[in-house]
Amino acid sequence: MLRYLPFLLVLALWIYAFIDCLNTPEEEVRGLPKVVWVIIILLFGEVLVGPVAWLVAGKARRAPGDGAAPSAWRRDQRTGFVAPDDNPEFLKSLKKDDQGGGKDDEALLRKWEADLQRREDELKRRERDDEA
Repeated sequence: MLRYLPFLLVLALWIYAFIDCLNTPEEEVRGLPKVVWVIIILLFGEVLVGPVAWLVAGKARRAPGDGAAPSAWRRDQRTGFVAPDDNPEFLKSLKKDDQGGGKDDEALLRKWEADLQRREDELKRRERDDEA
């Protein structure tokens, strides 16, 4: 089994590079057109030249943190990203989601509290009955 490991690793790297190349937008491909990169990966996959070349030189890599921001965040031109609690659009969306459902939640909470109180009273009664 161990003798197949290098073959499987090369195959995994080849498949990863191929799929990564296909999923990369054209504007993020560096050096050569995307079609040429696909051909290089396919032709030189067995010797690792194509996949390694794609991973090193073919795709414009972003620094960590440059990825897509969460939907609650928005881009501010002056200061960069704004946290969700400072984003008025996000706060408005929360208010829209909360309308109508708040009363139901409060009623359910009151029901749970009443049930809890009833159970506690019942346990206290049982303890008194056991003591007597």
